[in-house]
Amino acid sequence: MKKVKLEPFTLPNRLTLIQIFMVMMILYMLFMSFEIPLAFKAGFGSETVAIGFLTDAMPLLAEQNQQKIRPFRLPLKKVSTLSFNKSFEGVSELHKVAKHAYISGKKLWEEVESGKVKSFLTSKVENGSDSCLNSVSVSGFEFREKLKGVMVLPCGLTLWSHVTVVGTPRWAHGESDSKIGVVQDRDEAVLVSQFMMELQGLKAVDNEEPPRILHFNPRLKGDWSGKPVIEQNTCYRMQWGTALRCEGWKSRADEETVDGQVKCEKWIHDDDNRSEEWKATWWLNRLMGRKKVVPIDWPYPFAEGKLFVLTISAGLEGYHVTVDGRHVTSFPYRTGFALEDATGLSINGDVDVHNIYAASLPTSHPSFAPQMHLELLPQWKAPPMLGVNVELFIGILSAGNHFAERMAVRKSWMQHKLIKSSHVVARFFVALHGRKDINVEIKKEAEYFGDIIIVPYMDHYDLVVLKTIAICEYGIRTVAAKYIMKCDDDTFVRVDSVISEARQVQSGKSLYMGNMNYHHKPLRNGKWAVTYEEWVEDEYPTYANGPGYIVSSDIARFIVSEFERQKLKLFKMEDVSMGMWVEQFNSSREVEYVHSFKFCQFGCIEDYYTAHYQSPRQMTCMWDKLQHQGKPLCCNMR
Repeated sequence: MKKVKLEPFTLPNRLTLIQIFMVMMILYMLFMSFEIPLAFKAGFGSETVAIGFLTDAMPLLAEQNQQKIRPFRLPLKKVSTLSFNKSFEGVSELHKVAKHAYISGKKLWEEVESGKVKSFLTSKVENGSDSCLNSVSVSGFEFREKLKGVMVLPCGLTLWSHVTVVGTPRWAHGESDSKIGVVQDRDEAVLVSQFMMELQGLKAVDNEEPPRILHFNPRLKGDWSGKPVIEQNTCYRMQWGTALRCEGWKSRADEETVDGQVKCEKWIHDDDNRSEEWKATWWLNRLMGRKKVVPIDWPYPFAEGKLFVLTISAGLEGYHVTVDGRHVTSFPYRTGFALEDATGLSINGDVDVHNIYAASLPTSHPSFAPQMHLELLPQWKAPPMLGVNVELFIGILSAGNHFAERMAVRKSWMQHKLIKSSHVVARFFVALHGRKDINVEIKKEAEYFGDIIIVPYMDHYDLVVLKTIAICEYGIRTVAAKYIMKCDDDTFVRVDSVISEARQVQSGKSLYMGNMNYHHKPLRNGKWAVTYEEWVEDEYPTYANGPGYIVSSDIARFIVSEFERQKLKLFKMEDVSMGMWVEQFNSSREVEYVHSFKFCQFGCIEDYYTAHYQSPRQMTCMWDKLQHQGKPLCCNMR
């Protein structure tokens, strides 16, 4: 076989290769000389993309080699892009309410954007007023006829503020209302004499009753116990708390006090001819030779037809009530309220009011002076979104006048490193407020912080569900997140713990996670009744409590698609609605339901994932504890 002779690598061959390489370099430089000017002309003028300026080709090559993540900014969207135009054509009452709220809200937003509506600061300068009054006084006639039973406390209360009411309880009357009266023998209705005095907050949305920060209810006659009592409670976001009943017995010695005062003082009962406890103590003292101490017993503080002077004062730990100069009861502050929230005093029932005097009042309120609570500092702005996959999008429901609540969220858990790095994105979802000047302030807040999405309808308690749909739409289309979480602006979120819990579920599986409710039945009677037209079934589907829950992106995509196709059923309770939609999705693709009590419904528990009803002060306190002590600890002060 003839061998092939290999020619040695000669010099001309090397020169040929060098020439080819030089020609390629010249072509490359010519290409770059045309490409870079085009990039400056077309790319950097765009409002939708922001990259760093290039000075020459070498830094570009170095940047490409290092493969750094470069920030980009989406178009500034202040308003939700969810399509509402054809989505409210349903025949249900809720669809009609939604359509009216959308039309009103769209018109109002157009006025705000046109600049016709003046801001709070502009109105204040024109009115020549820059603060609230330190004291307020009204007569009984003015309270009844002009104020219609509600006296405004312009900027709420502050520490040691006090409200004094002079009045006279009316004589008992026969009550035939089945909710109060009980029909006795010989068809006689029970005699009732009671009145209600309430410290109320601002009504955040239409069709929602104002929160009862303190509900004080003396029942002279007509209580189910048959004895005179005083009942106190709170009602937050239309949910009543546990009542504190004072029934004439002094609070136990081991019971928690309020600023050193007992919650309930003792008074003499009608049948209290010296209690057995008193008799035993008297004989024991006599046997031991102790000096006799005459106890001072007081009657029930209110009597029919008898004038009283009642004072409510705000202490460090709660409200204190005195009647005719004697301490009667103390009510501890409850989660979800701040002193400045008490912007109204309501009195109704069987009482004639003669005079009301409030003093030591604050001179500003966060909802009327947002500039005092919004810290316009760059560090609180929403961070630029980075070129990374967003794992979790958190939509935060917020009312228009909750300036202080939003600021507290920005300064607390929204400072988490996962949010700063854009692996997690958080946005507030706010509908339009009834007060036009508040909407102007919302617009300014949205433009500065870049973290507010305005859902263009007039805020309404029964339409919170629309914000939830807007959260789903933003999460899948604008952010393209793997998971979507919904929470409230008084919910503290442990971002890392929530993500870790979601990661426990098998990748690619549909997820619904939160504090689940099973076999809950709708109330058919009473104030919170749900009619059969609204909900025909005997039970609600399994649903997670509203303060904090998570769904996977495929569920969110299904919800938005059904809404825009006008096939999504709307229900006034947004958390039940989500359970209903997930159940519908589950019929075609299996969903993994994950239940955890650590998505706390009421207040804060140990090792929480989310804590609800947290005040702005509690938010920042919990964040400080999480940062400095490394533990999820609760804060009990208001």
